[in-house]
Amino acid sequence: MDEIGQLEVRWIQGFTGKNVEFVDNNTVCYPCGNHLVFLNLSTKEQSVFEGPGCRGISAFTANGNSGVFAVSERKLDTSIFVYNYPDLGLKNELKGSAKLDYTSLALSDGGPYLVCCSSLPDHTITVWNWENAEPVCTQPQAGRDVISLAFNPLNWLQVCALGTSSLTVWNIQKNVSCHVLKPSLIELPAVDGTIVERLLVNSHSISEKLTYLGPELPPSAISGLKGDKTESIVNKLCTKPRVTPTAICWTATSQLYVGCEEGFLLLVDPESHSVSILYNPTTADAIPELKQSSFQCLALNRNGLITVGKNNMAHCLEIKGIQITITQSWELDGPITTVMYSPNYETLFFSSNMGKIYTLNTSQSEEIVNVLDALSGDFVAAALSHTDKNICVSVQKCGQLQVLSTDGTSLGSLSLQTEVTSMACCPIANYAAVGTSSGRVLFIDLNRQQPRVVHQIHLYRATVDHLVFDPNGHFLFTGASDAYIYVLDAKPSTRFSVKGFTVARGSILSLAAQYINDSEQVKVLALCTHKDKKSSSLLTLLTLSVKDLSGPDCVDRHGCLSNHILKMTIFEVPHLLTSCVLGVNEVFAYCHKRRALQRFQLPQDSNTDSRKKVVQLKPEQEVKGHPLGPVSLTLSPHQLWLASLGRDGVLRVRETVSMEHYIELQCHSLHLGGLQIVSFSADSQTLLTAGCKDGSLVCLDLRFNDLGAAELKEATQYCQSMDYALKNVFQTENHILRDWPDWSQWSNAGDTDVNELSRRAENGEVTDLDESSTGLLLQLTWLENRREAVVKEDNEQNSEVKEKLRKSLKALHDIVQDMMQENENLPTIQRLEQHEFNLDVDEQRRLEALVHEEATRVRTEKEWDIVANRYLWDILKRQYWDSMEVKSKSIKAFHSEHEVKNYPLTQRTETELDELRRVQNVRKIEMASCTSTIKKMTNTSSAKEDEKEAEDQEVPSAAVMGCSTADCGYSSPYLYDQFTLQTTEQKINQIILLQDVIYQVKTAFNTEFEAVHKQKVQELSRIRERNKRIKAIMRELDVKETLWEPCLSADECPEKLLSVDDSEIKAEKYLTPEQREEEERKRLEEQRRFAAKGDNSREKALDDMMDGVLEVKKEDVLKMEIPPPEFVLTKPDIHWTEEEKKAYREYEKKSKELHEEKEKYKKILETEMKKLQESTKDATEKLDETLKKLFEKKVKCEFAVYQEELKITDLVYSVFKEEGMRNRALELKLKLENVLEYKDEVREEVKKCEEEVEEFQCTYNAIVAKDKDLDKNFKREFCDVPRHILEQLYKLFKRRPRVQKTKTQADNTPNPFTEQRQSASLAPDGLVKMMKAMEEMDDPKNIPEGLNAFIWERFCRYRRTKIESEHQVKMKTHIFAEMQSVLQKMTEESMAAEEEFKNISDELERLHREKNRFLSDVMVQVLPKQGQVEASVTDLTLDYSDSVLVNRTVVDDLKKTIRTLGDEKINLMVKCKDIRKFTIQQEWEDKKLNMQIEDLINKARDIKTFRISEEQREYLNKKDKNSQVSMKVVALENVIAMQEKSHLKRVEHRKRRIKELKRRTQKCKSTAVSDERLAEMHAAVSEKMHIYEAIAVEEKQAAKREQRYQEIVQRKRLEDLARAQAQELAVLWAEVERLRMKNFPALNLLKHN
Repeated sequence: MDEIGQLEVRWIQGFTGKNVEFVDNNTVCYPCGNHLVFLNLSTKEQSVFEGPGCRGISAFTANGNSGVFAVSERKLDTSIFVYNYPDLGLKNELKGSAKLDYTSLALSDGGPYLVCCSSLPDHTITVWNWENAEPVCTQPQAGRDVISLAFNPLNWLQVCALGTSSLTVWNIQKNVSCHVLKPSLIELPAVDGTIVERLLVNSHSISEKLTYLGPELPPSAISGLKGDKTESIVNKLCTKPRVTPTAICWTATSQLYVGCEEGFLLLVDPESHSVSILYNPTTADAIPELKQSSFQCLALNRNGLITVGKNNMAHCLEIKGIQITITQSWELDGPITTVMYSPNYETLFFSSNMGKIYTLNTSQSEEIVNVLDALSGDFVAAALSHTDKNICVSVQKCGQLQVLSTDGTSLGSLSLQTEVTSMACCPIANYAAVGTSSGRVLFIDLNRQQPRVVHQIHLYRATVDHLVFDPNGHFLFTGASDAYIYVLDAKPSTRFSVKGFTVARGSILSLAAQYINDSEQVKVLALCTHKDKKSSSLLTLLTLSVKDLSGPDCVDRHGCLSNHILKMTIFEVPHLLTSCVLGVNEVFAYCHKRRALQRFQLPQDSNTDSRKKVVQLKPEQEVKGHPLGPVSLTLSPHQLWLASLGRDGVLRVRETVSMEHYIELQCHSLHLGGLQIVSFSADSQTLLTAGCKDGSLVCLDLRFNDLGAAELKEATQYCQSMDYALKNVFQTENHILRDWPDWSQWSNAGDTDVNELSRRAENGEVTDLDESSTGLLLQLTWLENRREAVVKEDNEQNSEVKEKLRKSLKALHDIVQDMMQENENLPTIQRLEQHEFNLDVDEQRRLEALVHEEATRVRTEKEWDIVANRYLWDILKRQYWDSMEVKSKSIKAFHSEHEVKNYPLTQRTETELDELRRVQNVRKIEMASCTSTIKKMTNTSSAKEDEKEAEDQEVPSAAVMGCSTADCGYSSPYLYDQFTLQTTEQKINQIILLQDVIYQVKTAFNTEFEAVHKQKVQELSRIRERNKRIKAIMRELDVKETLWEPCLSADECPEKLLSVDDSEIKAEKYLTPEQREEEERKRLEEQRRFAAKGDNSREKALDDMMDGVLEVKKEDVLKMEIPPPEFVLTKPDIHWTEEEKKAYREYEKKSKELHEEKEKYKKILETEMKKLQESTKDATEKLDETLKKLFEKKVKCEFAVYQEELKITDLVYSVFKEEGMRNRALELKLKLENVLEYKDEVREEVKKCEEEVEEFQCTYNAIVAKDKDLDKNFKREFCDVPRHILEQLYKLFKRRPRVQKTKTQADNTPNPFTEQRQSASLAPDGLVKMMKAMEEMDDPKNIPEGLNAFIWERFCRYRRTKIESEHQVKMKTHIFAEMQSVLQKMTEESMAAEEEFKNISDELERLHREKNRFLSDVMVQVLPKQGQVEASVTDLTLDYSDSVLVNRTVVDDLKKTIRTLGDEKINLMVKCKDIRKFTIQQEWEDKKLNMQIEDLINKARDIKTFRISEEQREYLNKKDKNSQVSMKVVALENVIAMQEKSHLKRVEHRKRRIKELKRRTQKCKSTAVSDERLAEMHAAVSEKMHIYEAIAVEEKQAAKREQRYQEIVQRKRLEDLARAQAQELAVLWAEVERLRMKNFPALNLLKHN
């Protein structure tokens, strides 16, 4: 088919509101899908330009002044394509280093320059010269968050980069041979309007004064951050949140207006990096109109600044200084996202993301014109109407429906306000059916200019996925994921009634319909999922007759179509299909797994119904499909062309006869999901496609050449025949449709009665508008309403039968109840069981099974809940109970609210214990080393000082140690002295030791606590015993008082929390059947045991007479009573006999004795009870005293623990500070290396630049000299000309023409950028204009009189040469000035780098000093004695009547002056003392020198009187005395060598002797004592070796130094000995000479005397 035609784009619809740019004064361009759309704002005409690739457009920009636009494609190793407009020719392809795509592009107004920013992974900003496709400069990793770029219109060397939260101005620095990008980060203000200073991480200076908390460090050193991102991270975390820039705009003074999301408007100066807040919405005087909107977009003109916010208002602001006034405002239909001016600044352009474009030309009118009203968003469906050839319908997912003409013009729109999933256009009436996500089908009338909803039906609970009309418009078929297929009458005259439904075998993936004219049947093909086989699909073919649907037996009562009406045939295909269409006895489908297009031939008997039989189908033909799927298929109306669309964005159209050949076109972006839908027109020559996610709608024309004329004719004839066949039906049905009222009007019409509303509810035609009338019927679908109607009808028809059945059941129930009552009165043997009266045993079993199932479910849930709770309990117990070595426990006082708690302790891990043992071993070694050093030092110290030092070392003061743990029962011998903690390792070891001290203190207290707790438990047991006795006494005394019975609470006995008593359970205990049987068995056994016991009369009499005992106990005295004689009760006392009277007197005597005994016993019991109570009170008070002492001990322990914890906190903080200083040092070193590298690079660049400047200066000087030579050699060149003519020629030689400059009407144009833009291409234009102006001066009419024409021509050439030379000098001068400026900037950069290097070096040195000072200035903890320092309160001034109130600073300044003068006085006194001391010292030195002079004179006199020999005189006269000493030293060394040799011989002799002795010793048997001593010695040696090895390095070095020192000392001693012997020898020779001279007179003595 590719040989007979091709696809061409007619128009494209869709607008996102982003990346809209002017390409000339009247045309804007914006990307849409895979195309660029050019819109003429004057004529509203559109033209389409296809993008450079198939993956979509990633970035786009344009420049209206130069008529150039640039686009980039989404792909790997993408490029930027630059085109010109309106020719649409490719100017150049810019192949950069971008790996994926570009995020932003911008073109310059000042020359052929383009700036771009790439995305991941390099984020490179590159400036291109697009004319020669060469990069000017580039900067990697610079555009990480850049979303927009903008050139300065007046200076292309400045580019502003707008980021998501930052603003950066990039300056292009022109060097001699290259360009360099230099960033300038703009510091934005905080969200509260304050100016935030950037935290300089790398220039943090350390204070010279050491504070209490140590040196101050920057946050980067504290956090340990390193690398290039340290500064940005620290600034983000440690500073206030800043405003978010959203829009930028360059001003006519090369400044920047910046709009922020928070409502701020800023003015930024890129040169000084200063930021001014022009508008602050948080202030009280803020403009109310601007408070509610942020500055989303900005545009500048000569009259002011145009701003657009989030609302639908646009304002023109007049800015004078920092004052803002609104001069003009415009209100639009919706929110605006883009505002800009045309290149000639005559048209103001607005656009929104809702698909609308507005223009405003203030020079013509103040009315805003709506230029474009397109849809914005993703399309769900689009179709070309088969009834009206001039319209097409599209609908978006949000429910926005739009009617377009064939040229792309919008005719009308309708918002359905619901989510739409599908759509189809009817072929017999001008309406569209729309499916929604709520399961409804809406019918939209398209006859009027504004579409309207005329009807809707609720069919599904799921989304309506498929809507299909048959070609002749008889039926509308719907499909969804629930496998239900509904058949609706498509004629408006039947009010779209539902004919019936059928159910497929799986979820419906695709739906297609065909009409067979011969048999007047409609065939529907449904592609369904196979439930049993996941690798295959089912094709369900439904055959429905058009004429047979009017009978009553067509559907059953529920609406399901009958089998004789709807014939169903099921086919199974071997592969998984994604889409299919139905042709004439054939099926076209697409298999995504095989990526192939398949054709299946239907069997001839497919019209027969075979629901239970599945027919296997195999593909007749298979051709290669799209590379990316899934793929959808669409068949043309005349069924000869097949269109396939895939996710690759390619549309392919092929003939159904030969599917191998096709024509294709890239319609949509591959990156954005490709194609989603395609639709044919009625004549099959126009196609409509919609993208998946690109928001574009493309209309295509199928153009045929001469070879395709037959196919075109066939399609046209089919369209005409269908129009003729459906013409009458269309006129009738469309007329009825036009007369239908709107759905809202219909539902609220006055003639709508209740019966009609009920009928509509039964048909599923009820919507939200009928909610007030229908109530519950609103929520039901058409099928649910039918089913309810069937149930209601059945109830009405069988009401009498149901009533009879109810009465019969009631009578039967009464009879059964009577029988059950009669059965209860029968004997047991005749009584029936309960279940035998059940009439329906099966129903009872079913109910019991249900109950059992529900009970099992509930029991299982409860068991799982119990398991979960047990698991949670186990975790909590193991984590918070089992892990505790000592549980939290308390002791409460008996007679107060006093309570003491212990220390809960967790078990220490093996790691902690190993670490503690390691530290203790280290301390042992250190202490042993220190002890050995002290022993060596004791040899030079006195015994008393040793004892004193030993005592001081053994008993350190608690105040110096800084803790009172010794008072708590524990003191660690391994702790460091606070003044010796220097290194980090020592501090960490000290922390571990202090933690152990805390643990031991708590353990010691817990030991005492457990003893007291045990004492209380024992006392409670004693109290219970006493209370038991007291209760017995109270019962005997019949005293009813409340007895105090203390017990342990839950805090004192925490184990109670883990156990539950039966008394705590309020609910009745549930017993299983087995437990109930066990309880019943125990009860019966108890009854049998009592019955077997029988009736024992002896025991009964004993119980009655003496309470079951044979003797009277003392405790029973109070119960004893003496019975009176019988005659007392039967006779009066006057009738008593003597014996009876005597008996009565005995009775009274015994009664009195018994009473006295009772009283006595009562007193004994009361005394005993008081003693017991007193004993209880004393014991509890004593325990309270013990608890009080324990509390005091707890307070001391708390003091000690807090002191140690304070020490640990200080040590941790010190370690933390050391780590921070270490991090800071590493950070500074890294920075120093970077700065050093940068300094070297800048130095090399400066050197290179200086060389180039010097070289260029030589060239420049040569050109200037050449230009001067031309001027000097003028007269010599024209020496043959007369003098008076030569003067005229020289004047003409110096004259220059006036070049006509283009005048700009700055006052009349609204363009604020009227200055001349910097451009490198303007200089040659000046020379050309000058040469054109010289043509007039070179005219022969200007020849002076008497001058030859030949000489005039030579003069003109010479003058032109001079002008060219002058222009060249000007150009070179400009270039030389630029080079010097660049050199100056580079020199300043080099100096700045030097300064920064010096600052960092100084800071690093200060840091080292501060670190050393911090490590040497140790913080110690001192415990001062309490109560020793008290402030006196007697000297307070109470009367302030004669006082004067002054500022505190005056007093502080006076104190400071006094302190300063005092310090100066002390310094002067110290200086005076030093001078006096120096004077005394100098006097002493003078006396000393005088005495030395006298001694030397005396020695000289004595020396002269000495008698010496000739040898002595020679020795004394010789000046080189060192040689003699060296000779003597050599002699002595020889002697020492001889002695060493003899010594070595003796040593060898001794070694041989030792070996001989060892050999003899080995022969002897060693005793057990020697072995033990030897073993001990070996162990001691091994231990010492380990100790020595631990400190081997240091001791070896010390030993070597000691050995070397001894050798030097010995050599020194030998030299001194030799020198002393020489001196002694000289003295002896002098003495010999003196003695010899005694016998001879000395003349010098006579002279001296």
